[in-house]
Amino acid sequence: MVITIMKNNFKWSLINNNISLTDKESLCEFIMNSDRFTNGPKVVEFEKQWSEWLGTKYSVMVNSGASANYITTSIVRDLKEPGGEIIVPPIGWVSDISSVINTGFTPVFVDVNLDSMAISYDNIKAAINENTKAIVLVHVLGFNGLTDKIVELAKEHNLLLIEDCCESHGATHNDSKVGCIGDMSCFSFYFGHHMTTIEGGMVCTNDFEIYQLARMFRSHGMTREASREVQEKYKRDDLNPLFTFAVPGYNMRSSEINAVLGIEQLKRLDYNIEKRVNNLQVWIDSLDPKMYYTEFKAKGNSSYALPLVLNKDNKQLSKICSLLEAEGVEYRLGSAGGGNQARQPYLKKFDFKIVGELTNSDYIHEYSLYIGNHTELKDEDIISLCKKLNNIKGDPVV
Repeated sequence: MVITIMKNNFKWSLINNNISLTDKESLCEFIMNSDRFTNGPKVVEFEKQWSEWLGTKYSVMVNSGASANYITTSIVRDLKEPGGEIIVPPIGWVSDISSVINTGFTPVFVDVNLDSMAISYDNIKAAINENTKAIVLVHVLGFNGLTDKIVELAKEHNLLLIEDCCESHGATHNDSKVGCIGDMSCFSFYFGHHMTTIEGGMVCTNDFEIYQLARMFRSHGMTREASREVQEKYKRDDLNPLFTFAVPGYNMRSSEINAVLGIEQLKRLDYNIEKRVNNLQVWIDSLDPKMYYTEFKAKGNSSYALPLVLNKDNKQLSKICSLLEAEGVEYRLGSAGGGNQARQPYLKKFDFKIVGELTNSDYIHEYSLYIGNHTELKDEDIISLCKKLNNIKGDPVV
């Protein structure tokens, strides 16, 4: 299939600018009246507010969701013996996999469910062995990927459970927000997400030791970022306590400016999620189930985007793409990460494993796409587009 590279001139874009005039005024006021712009009190304030909103004990703001991914797998390496395997999804973002590789683990791919696009209990269980150290579970496109059985399975085998919630701010499992259920979690505040700090991310946990490690990994590995007890643990007479490095970290800090924007954006997050969820329901209700998959796991969803997965007897993907382009609707094929990560060329230089068939991941890769979900969308616009998608006819074209 030939993929058209679309120009940035859309009636319905993937990403809408959700930075308001109030946000800009708050940023201007802060810049004019502050003498500190690096990681400081505003970052701490945003971390506390985010923890309260999420329902977790500790949050560590970083400069991106990808940095959050890297910190969590670095923590796995610190808490467990170096090396071994981490179970990962084929459907996710590249940094879910690259962080595993770059911290010395072997990624083990297992297949996903169609209804949540997240790895399944049975597939995770089949991949666990004596070398398994952790599970990376990605909540894709706003869907809750957790089940009680997955949580218990991780505990049973003493595996660290990492939740990637970069696309799923506010999604829930058993009335708790995702991101406070596993051992640690990652969030992204990139421009196109439920809320934005322009660039930014967060590592969250209820575990004090993980929290201390996250703070050190964020800031070069320096012990001065950690608690007094941690500083004493690594204290040496031949080292300056201000420059004692306990872990091999990097500079992944965010800035006060990003935090100020996060504080303002957080005030509107619940509304943004509510509107996105409503849009998703209208979208699913308006699609023809004879043509498109509509059995998504709607409960607990926070809807990052509007997914379109073709049924197996619907081979009209090229015509669908042509229709979207004609209507000025920006789209992405596969999932938010471009489909099945196990197909990507960066893996050729590294060891990785695939356990079982990746049937659903391959299907999502070949026969799905997604379009933007914004608070500005109107029900009638969604319904109108769905009617046109439902009316696509003709000989199968792939």
